Amino acid sequence: MAVIGSLALTFADWAKRREDDGKISQIVEMLAQTNEIIDDMLVVEANSASGHTTTVRTGLPAVTWRMLNYGVAKSKSTTAKVVDGIGMLESWSVVDKALAELNGNSAEFRLSEDMAFLEAMSQEMASTIFYGNSSLNPEKFTGLAPRYNTVSAATALNAANVIDMGGVAATNTSIWMVTWGPRTCHGIFPKGGTSGFKMRDLGDDKPVTDANGNDYLAYRTHFRWDCGLTLRDWRYVVRICNLDVSTLDSGAPPNLINALIRAGHRMPTVPGTVGTEQKTDAPNGGLTNNGRLAIYANRTVRTWLDIQALNKTNVLLSFGEWDGKPVTKFRGVPIRTCDALLNTEAQIT
Repeated sequence: MAVIGSLALTFADWAKRREDDGKISQIVEMLAQTNEIIDDMLVVEANSASGHTTTVRTGLPAVTWRMLNYGVAKSKSTTAKVVDGIGMLESWSVVDKALAELNGNSAEFRLSEDMAFLEAMSQEMASTIFYGNSSLNPEKFTGLAPRYNTVSAATALNAANVIDMGGVAATNTSIWMVTWGPRTCHGIFPKGGTSGFKMRDLGDDKPVTDANGNDYLAYRTHFRWDCGLTLRDWRYVVRICNLDVSTLDSGAPPNLINALIRAGHRMPTVPGTVGTEQKTDAPNGGLTNNGRLAIYANRTVRTWLDIQALNKTNVLLSFGEWDGKPVTKFRGVPIRTCDALLNTEAQIT
């Protein structure tokens, strides 16, 4: 019975969600997170059913200073193909029909359970966007962290866009500066498919089979989210890593403003400078001629960025509004909250 109770709703669960007057309780979603990266991420149809192929230039042709009566050597550029996969995130909500109809309000009872699945799907997707690694988990797509996982230029070319803040313990977090655009970084969905989260109410038309092979009637809801991430130009994403959160409240906290300045200058187009066509009122991030720019940090770092924004001598961090809500900006670029970003990252070397 303990195994069944861990996988399916029981009378005990029904009693916990029922008020004395018979109504379904308003559940306090204490496990809910804020992951605004899901709202911001540009999603594009992939060029194949299972992934997205990007052709990148890896070498330039040789050129020659010609002398009179001498020819020019032939040369060519070189390219390579990079394939990013797509993952299928799915789940089922199964509620025994007799249990759902016990209080005469099956729709509300089912909704109380479905909301938990929606939150779980959202949290898993946000976590995978940052930490997913198809080399370790082939069923997932590869997120940002495995692509920017070293500060050694001898190991990876894109180490130039990984800024080391000096943390050595496993109490680190990261700040990400991402340019969402069709030629920079974006999400993908299968070719010929549909974008976004899908939820289907399959009702109780077909019986469900229990662990013993016996059938019973149950309401079923199917959740599915086919998504991947492609990084087309690594120069437009910067990771500020090894940020030790235990030092933020110390006498010598890390300088977050300087870190953001350094991150901005690692991009081909520096945020907030002439020529970037920055629009600070853009709803989902500052717009540049290369895409939509946003900065992502967890709640701990956001707190200290807001505190530093109150410093009157600071002219780069400012307060603004987006959709009627207050938001902190760095050079006009909104800083977005992502609870999926951990405070327990290991040191990046």
